[in-house]
Amino acid sequence: MYKRDSLQCGGIFDLGLKETQLEELEVEMTLPAFWDDQTRANQTIKKANLLKSWIDPFKDLSRRSSDVKALIGEAVEAQDLAFLAELNAEIVAIEKELEALEMRKMLSGEMDSLNCFLSVNSGAGGTEACDWAQMLLRMYERWAARHGWSVEVVDAVEGDVAGIKSATLKIEGQFAYGYAKAEKGVHRLVRISPFDSNARRHTSFAAVDVTPEISDDIEIAVRQEDIRVDTYRASGAGGQHVNKTDSAVRMTHIPTGIVVSSQSQRSQIQNRESCLKMLKSKLYEKEILERQKKIDEMSEEKKKIEWGSQIRSYTFQPYTLVKDVRTKFESGNVQAVMDGEIDDFIHAYLKGFT
Repeated sequence: MYKRDSLQCGGIFDLGLKETQLEELEVEMTLPAFWDDQTRANQTIKKANLLKSWIDPFKDLSRRSSDVKALIGEAVEAQDLAFLAELNAEIVAIEKELEALEMRKMLSGEMDSLNCFLSVNSGAGGTEACDWAQMLLRMYERWAARHGWSVEVVDAVEGDVAGIKSATLKIEGQFAYGYAKAEKGVHRLVRISPFDSNARRHTSFAAVDVTPEISDDIEIAVRQEDIRVDTYRASGAGGQHVNKTDSAVRMTHIPTGIVVSSQSQRSQIQNRESCLKMLKSKLYEKEILERQKKIDEMSEEKKKIEWGSQIRSYTFQPYTLVKDVRTKFESGNVQAVMDGEIDDFIHAYLKGFT
């Protein structure tokens, strides 16, 4: 039966306060001089949309919860089992959406609400590792699609035989970075290799990196003398233009050694702009993480994230199991996981590490 007597606003956030804040922003947006300062106007609209993304679903859940509570008594009195089954399914849906809102409450970090760049790099293992990297890339594309987020392949380097050596996705959606950051680390695959004529079991590794996309209102200074730019011919789909011009760009930030690349745009200028955006995003993330590290050290925080460590194992044979090393959460439905059903793993991470 229903687990909650009502959806208490205080259980997730102060709804009244957020509504007041939204009303103030909406009044500001009606002022004649609102668009005189475009940067401030865009920031205000962004804040208003963020507040609405909390208020609207919470009000919808409250309304649906009230409707279910009102109808349960009638269904029980009429002994309408089919109707009770429908109400029970609605209760389950409400609980699931409420849990998702509670998860979002944990995403209060400075970067959590931002879009992100997600990169997959194959590890040692040749063709097997490249194939595993492509499988992971597909998993994240499907995961993002499940959330209704837009996905763009910014850069990709194909494997010599199959799969990819590396690829970067740009994922656009509310709290994309907040959720995707849980995937940062090394992912391990154990399976019987389709590339081994002797059908032996192989272990492959791929590293996932996640970086927030900084918004235009965040200033990150990058000196031109600190950047080395290399151009090369893009590979993959794109026709004659891709194959005959040095439109792809690789940008190296010399002081930090950070390297980014882009080949998804048609012109070298556009790829330069894309690289510079990714570079600034990585520098911004680096600054925030270093700041957080200092805070953790000062407070003797023990729960820190080792970005380079193995975070999850995917076993296809001799049994099927996906297990997160950090949280111990596991699932035997490997196919569902590879089809993008990874939210339970992410939620377990957010509960334990935020």
